[in-house]
Amino acid sequence: MGGFIIYIAILLIIPLWAQARVRSTYKKYSKMPTSSYLSGAEVARKILDDNGLYDVHIEETDGMLSDHYDPRKKVVRLSTEIYHGRSMAASAVAAHEVGHAIQDQQNYAFLRFRHALVPIANLGSNLSFFLIFAGIIFTWAEMLLLGIIFMSAAVLFQLVTLPVEFDASNRAMAQLVSSGIIRNNEERETRKVLNAAAMTYVAAALTAVMELARFIFMYFVMREE
Repeated sequence: MGGFIIYIAILLIIPLWAQARVRSTYKKYSKMPTSSYLSGAEVARKILDDNGLYDVHIEETDGMLSDHYDPRKKVVRLSTEIYHGRSMAASAVAAHEVGHAIQDQQNYAFLRFRHALVPIANLGSNLSFFLIFAGIIFTWAEMLLLGIIFMSAAVLFQLVTLPVEFDASNRAMAQLVSSGIIRNNEERETRKVLNAAAMTYVAAALTAVMELARFIFMYFVMREE
């Protein structure tokens, strides 16, 4: 029982720690302006134009850190604080989302693979819980296994997301430096913002893998009973 409690605590602590780190890092560096003093929207537009992505638009969206790139509509959506902010945090987040637009332009393999997994991952996320729950309640190993298979699709999506996000951050740093948006003494701080954001994806993937491993273990135990 004690081991189970520790396991659940870890599953809760890892995502909470990652989110707390993102928020604290963002709060710190959102108060530090870049030497170029460009807003997040201006940073995004400059990098897009530098890469010939004139057809990609920038929109302001509601919510804190709700920034994302929509490949279907070719739109970089920036939250209000990022859109108008002139800080290292704003520049880093805006450049990261443009990094996804550049990936899209260059047909980055992992991005394409992730897009292809979306419908399968959504189906897996929606069905796996009910199948696994039913398999455990009724001690039906085959039902549990089916739930595990569906859950595996969602976990695969989380794992494929990692190289996509890390690559977008690397592209963001390269663009920020080459375009002169940040100077040499600002690279370290900007990298901290990008690394903190990446930790949320690492935490999500780790949690998903741990949950999947637990249910696989339960399946084999159930088969032996």
